[in-house]
Order: sequence, then structure tokens, then C-alpha cells
Amino acid sequence: MAKYLCGYCQRDISGLRIRCAECTEFDLCLQCFACGVESGPHKKDHQYRVGRALGAAAFDIPAPWCLAEENMLLDAVEQYGFGNWEDVSSHVETRTQLECEEHYVKFYIQGNIGKATFPSDTGSKITDHTTPAGGPLSPSITMPLPPLDLPPQEQQELGYMPHRDDFEREYDNQAETLVSGLAISADDDDLDLNVKLSCVSKYRVRLRERERRKRIARSHSLISTSLIPNKNAKTPNPKRKFAKEEREILEKMKVHTQFQTSAELERLQETLLKEKEHKTKIKEMSELRKQGVTLLSDVEDYEEEKYKREKRKENRKKMSTLQTPKRNSSVSKKAEGKVEKLDILIDDDDTKDDEEAEAEDSKEMASMPGYEMLSEREKRLCNSIRMIPANYITIKTCIIKDYLQRRQGLPVKIRYPSGMDKTHRRKIMSFLSDNGWIGVA
Repeated sequence: MAKYLCGYCQRDISGLRIRCAECTEFDLCLQCFACGVESGPHKKDHQYRVGRALGAAAFDIPAPWCLAEENMLLDAVEQYGFGNWEDVSSHVETRTQLECEEHYVKFYIQGNIGKATFPSDTGSKITDHTTPAGGPLSPSITMPLPPLDLPPQEQQELGYMPHRDDFEREYDNQAETLVSGLAISADDDDLDLNVKLSCVSKYRVRLRERERRKRIARSHSLISTSLIPNKNAKTPNPKRKFAKEEREILEKMKVHTQFQTSAELERLQETLLKEKEHKTKIKEMSELRKQGVTLLSDVEDYEEEKYKREKRKENRKKMSTLQTPKRNSSVSKKAEGKVEKLDILIDDDDTKDDEEAEAEDSKEMASMPGYEMLSEREKRLCNSIRMIPANYITIKTCIIKDYLQRRQGLPVKIRYPSGMDKTHRRKIMSFLSDNGWIGVA
């Protein structure tokens, strides 16, 4: 915004200014105008107009408001309230009521500031439990259950009446006998009325229990499962067969089934299984960290070296049991030192023998069927766990197939080859998960 300078003292004009109506673009500050100064062609008896010196403006409009006016407008709306434009304009002083209202609505309500301040969705999130006169109290709370969507044959088998949403035989079917014979007469005293009211209260308690059981049966899909099974009909949602770990978790969570729906229970079970798997993975990673393994790329090398080390220990035990006689207590320390040196030499020989045996195993495995179908990482995995390529391909196919069936919601019955080591199965599962073949359960 342009600044106004006094034509006589050359100072910046803030607030009101005096503009000469006869000279071109000649302004005076109030002090110089009061002294009656004259400069060049300007004379003190010239006609003049009173104007206002504007500073920087917040909005680029033809008739801009200075920052001081914007601050006074906001302060006035906060002090006097929105809509009280008479007091607001009195506070701003330089603007009328209409100007204050239009400016505030245009820039602070309908403009970008208003869009960022006031949400567009102003609908009430409060549930209205009231109802028009003549209706039931709290309709959203006493709302009846929707009727069951059952074919006519199943309705007949269950004795279900959809228009009444009742069964021919309900839970506590004799509850209505409490109130079926009640009648209020003019001869009843206070004691009779209290007895009848207590009967009605008991009946309401039994009705609530019936309604609670009906809701549990619907939420857990117990009504459809109570039908007589048809051997020829295919069930759309066959019963899922759980693994041993899942069955253990279900047994522990049975106490909570009365408070949860079947969907919530399944979701809780899946979450607990994931938590258990993550804890197992964290434990394995912690053990690797203790052994000095800090990169995932070094895990395979560590497992391979660990397997070799265990293999050497087994070979050493076998050699000691077959070739080394039992030592008696009279063996001297010098002889024991010689034996230790001999053990070191045997370890070196075992290491060389293991390397040669590993090379021979690799050549032998390369000649087995299915070896050429494996990737380099899969070849290293088979070599590290000493597994035949054909067996690995079979186990890999079973794991991927079971994973896809589980994702589709189909029943899964995992059948691994008999005699398979759990450590090998865990390594294969971890390998497939790390390489993106399967996801985390």
C-alpha cells in the first residue's frame, strides 16, 4: 500500500490527513494544517478534504481496510457479539454498520478463514431418544430386533413367526401366567395393588431375560446352526478347524464369549495369535542380537554356521564314544593336556571333513530332481537344513495353498510330511514370509 507523506514536513502520515482540493496530490498532516503552512502553489485558504492514511491491508480489495481497522473489528465482534453491528461500528469509528457486517461475513465467515475455522458438516452427532407425542419413550433404546431372514421351510422347522418376530415356544414360555389373570378392580386396596405391581415387575424382568437371550442367539448365529443339517446341502460357511495354538487360546477366552459377538471373538483371537507370533519373532531377534547378528542378511549365514557347529559337536561325541576309552581318576595332568591338544587337532580335522562333506552334499543335492527349479536363496536354505529339493517344493506348496485358503475364509487342515522337524518348518515359514510368498498370520 502507498504511504502518504506530508507535503511540508515530509513525515509519514498516520491516521487522518488533509488533502488539498485545488492542488494535485498535495497532503498535509494535522499539525502542519493547524499551523496554516503554505508550500509552493498551495495556499492556506485552498479548499480541502479530510482523508485517512491507510497502512498495510490484510485483504486485496478495491476499498481496503487497514490492519488497525481489522483488529478493531475483531475486538468489537468478540466484545459485543456477532450481529450487534451498531456497537461494532461505534468501536471501529471509521466504518458504518453495513460495511462492518459485509466485511466480516465476506472474509471471516464465507472466506478462507471461515472455511478453516467452521466445519462444513454442522450436523448434530447427538442421538435423539425422544419421539413425537403418542409414541414410545426412547424409541432408539427400545427398538425391537429386525425379523430373521429365513426361508419358509426353516421357519416351519423352528416354529418362527416372522410378522410377530416370535417363536411358538419361547424361552421361559410360562412367563405370561404371572399377569394373564391379573385385573384391577375398584375393591382393591393398597396391598392388592402392590402385589399386582410386583407381579408385573417380575414379568418385565423375565421378558428382559428372554430378549437378552434372543439377542445373544442372533449375534452368535445360533439360530441357523440349530437347524437339522441336510447332508446334500452345502454349508456356505463351514466350521473352521483350528490349530493347536488357536484351540488353546479359545479355551482361555471362553469365559468372555458371553460378552462378545462371534465376529469380535474371531478378531480377538487373530489379534492374540499375531501378538504371540510377534513375541516369538522378537525373542528370536533378541537371541540373534546377543550372538552379535545385527543384520537380517547375516541371519542365514549364522544359521548355517550354527548348524555346522552342532553337527561337529555330534560328530565329536560319536567319535569320543566309539574310539576314546573311559578315563580313570589316575590320569595325570600331563596326559590330560595331551588329550586336549589331540581334541583340538580332531576339531580341525572335523572342520576340514565337514567342509568336504558339505561340498559333496552340495554336488549330490545338485543332481537331485527339482534342484534346478530353486532360486539361489532356496538352494542355500535346502543346503543349510539338509532337505531334499522335492520335499522342500512339496512343503512350500502346502504352506502357500493353506495361506490362500485361510485368506478366502475356507477351512484349513495343515498336513505336513510325517517326521518333519519343527525347526525346519519354522525356518521355511520365516523364509517364505520374508520373501513375500505369504503374509503375516
